[in-house]
Amino acid sequence: MTRVAVIGGGVVGLSVAWQLAASGCAVDLFDDRPGHGASHAAAGMLAPVSETGYGEEELLAVGLDGVAAWPVFAARLEAASGVAVGFRPSGSLLVGHDPDDARALRRHAELLTRHGLAVEQLTSRQARALEPALSPRTTSALLAPGDHSVDNRAVVRALRVAAGRAGVRERAHRVAVDVADGRAVGVRAPDGTRYPADVVVLAAGAWSPDVPGLPAGCVPPVRPIKGQILRLTGPAGLLTRTVRALVGGVPVYLVPRGSGEIVVGATSEDVGLDRRVTAGAVHDLLRAAIAVVPEVAELELAESLARFRPGTPDNAPLIGPGGVEGLLLATGHYRGGVLLAPVTAAAVVALVHGGEVPASVRPLSPRRFAVVEGRT
Repeated sequence: MTRVAVIGGGVVGLSVAWQLAASGCAVDLFDDRPGHGASHAAAGMLAPVSETGYGEEELLAVGLDGVAAWPVFAARLEAASGVAVGFRPSGSLLVGHDPDDARALRRHAELLTRHGLAVEQLTSRQARALEPALSPRTTSALLAPGDHSVDNRAVVRALRVAAGRAGVRERAHRVAVDVADGRAVGVRAPDGTRYPADVVVLAAGAWSPDVPGLPAGCVPPVRPIKGQILRLTGPAGLLTRTVRALVGGVPVYLVPRGSGEIVVGATSEDVGLDRRVTAGAVHDLLRAAIAVVPEVAELELAESLARFRPGTPDNAPLIGPGGVEGLLLATGHYRGGVLLAPVTAAAVVALVHGGEVPASVRPLSPRRFAVVEGRT
């Protein structure tokens, strides 16, 4: 039986661990606070269509594979755990308030059409028929029906249950990679305890470069990108789908949950490990959200928090061989950790068992950066 040590208990690490255990591996997962990093703060958007940008064809391709995998992944996860994950296949609504917004939406629609993606331009009346809570100032809108969402915290709860039932052993401490004779041979706990493994999977998100024991040349090019995010609560039904907008230069999204919670986010700050929730960020996000959906002003501000997305030089994840024998990377997912968890897990399972990774994942090999070279 192949022994695997997974470092990192976010949505990616948990998905990898669950799927490896389901494939017959003996899996230990190491994290001192599973699910409390970026996965805890995420909005749970599965939105490759509305988030695609110019020059991001490879990221779009893997994102489309990710969103296509989620209906089956969600059903399997709920069956394995007994936990509902709040999967919503209701699309994203992109809205604008002025002529500049309308032009930006038309350009985005043209980009999506060139990629062959379904998109529908709406009038303000049509947009407000879909979402009556939208501001009367809404002048233009774009419906991206291929986007979905899940409740990220429910997904983490479900993954921990499913992984445990599949035999994954959670170990609540941080570890170092154990390397001997040019090969990762397991991990080592702070007290010196060694956990031998045939394969080590580094899935520690923004903390991946800080994991001790990585040999020179094998430290992944990942940096923390701070995101501040809010959670509001009120009666259910204010919104039925994700709404995204740009308000006075501030991008904002509102992601509804069935419980009445609405997630509002998020900043994107390349400021290192600054854990503060700032008054300016809260003000800007709330101002923008209220401009888009005025009734947001009546909701309770239940939570504000900051976490760190794992960014890479090209904003695409690192999935593949990690520079020495026995080491695999599954990190650097930036804004797409929840979206890409199913395809990342499938790719890692394939690599561990000597199979082929999905075609959309191949360009995401860590070997595209000079700092990570080698084979597994």
